[in-house]
Amino acid sequence: MRVKVKNLGVLKEAEFDLGDLTIICGKNNTGKTYATYALYGFLTTGRHMSEMQIKDDSCIASLMQKGSGNISIDRYLGKIDTILKNVCGNYTKELPRIFASSEDKFTNAEFSLDVNKENFSLPSKFKRSFRLGESIRLSVSKNENDNSPKVSLVQEDNEDDGSEIPQGLIKRIVYDIVIQILFDSVLPKKTFIASVERTGAAIFRKELDFARNRLLEKMKKAEEKIDPMELLRSAYEDYPLPVTHNVDFTREIEGIDKKNSFLAMKHPDVLDDFSNIIGGNYKVRKNQGVYYQPKGKSVRLNMGESSSSVRSMLNVGFYLRHVANHGDLLMIDEPELNLHPENQRRIARLFARLVNLGIKVFVTTHSDYIIKELNALIMLNQDKRYLKKIRREEGFKEKELLSCEKVKVYVAKEDLVKLEGNKKRSRWPTLVPADITQEEGIEVSSFDETINKMNEIEDAILWGENE
Repeated sequence: MRVKVKNLGVLKEAEFDLGDLTIICGKNNTGKTYATYALYGFLTTGRHMSEMQIKDDSCIASLMQKGSGNISIDRYLGKIDTILKNVCGNYTKELPRIFASSEDKFTNAEFSLDVNKENFSLPSKFKRSFRLGESIRLSVSKNENDNSPKVSLVQEDNEDDGSEIPQGLIKRIVYDIVIQILFDSVLPKKTFIASVERTGAAIFRKELDFARNRLLEKMKKAEEKIDPMELLRSAYEDYPLPVTHNVDFTREIEGIDKKNSFLAMKHPDVLDDFSNIIGGNYKVRKNQGVYYQPKGKSVRLNMGESSSSVRSMLNVGFYLRHVANHGDLLMIDEPELNLHPENQRRIARLFARLVNLGIKVFVTTHSDYIIKELNALIMLNQDKRYLKKIRREEGFKEKELLSCEKVKVYVAKEDLVKLEGNKKRSRWPTLVPADITQEEGIEVSSFDETINKMNEIEDAILWGENE
């Protein structure tokens, strides 16, 4: 899947492929967050933005007359480019809301997707239900080796209440189902983001809940009728959608704690690796909220008392233990936030584990340690005797090794771009793909240039007197 953006923040024109592991690095204010937030917004809201209508009248007619019919998915697969263009066009109009910014900043912005039709693969089987009123249910099911899912209208009560189901509503629901089936085959099932604001949300989570509860209490006592959801939404209008979702996730942690992710059930060693990064574990106690317990100690620390690294990893930790599922996309803005270099190396290995277990990972980073550790995981993934010796001696695990085909790296910087309507290329902020090979890893020269410059200065200080 290729993402293309135009006139998005500082990015004049850029495109990037979503890999199993996608990394965007570069200097501050070069467009990394713009690209990240735009993609996150689409993945969480875009699939519900199509205005097209279903044309499979035979399915609708059969459904209305007989109570069942079949959707021909293939006919819509042939129109996927048109469907995507419609969805992306509608999503582009929503960019001001996604970024909580004024419309004039996105007047000429464009967001689009290109997908390879060969990558579409329907799930072997599924079943979904939608309730229409109190007694009518619409169900969609697909069996193995059947590419035409069956749609059924079921009257759950024996008595007919005499109400007619609007055909237009049926068309809309069936078309939404088609969109979900198509998009689910090429887009991540669910997307979770940990924005750079996650540390503040961890500290003030109780205050956020307290403020919300007081607001709801006042609304109950108010004489004038107030829509509580509308008021709560308006309170979040000043924050980009990813930040809002981060706050919501943090507030709901006590409820999330009751679930177990597929990692907790099948790959608990991944959670042990994460525990080593934060040096302990998060716990939830009834009526006491969330606290952090360092390994080997009986002390319990609330988030305000814990280190900045523990706070910055709170949402990620609860996602991994309680929410993560195969086929997800985990997005982290600056995972190195407040982490010691040793733990930056560890989190790079954790990303590799997740990728190899079927969770896509998308990060923006300034960390040379993360890039170099991922380099090692790529280069060590070769069948050479001396590399096997290095893996063994340095403690690298087979399940952490990466294939270069799974990794996409982009550098946010100025480069020559040929804009639409221009004959010549000019220098504009964009995303430049980095070269990646199994033998040499990731080529990101900007980090090396900075480190080399610092080494030159240090050598001049130490040895300059002898010249």
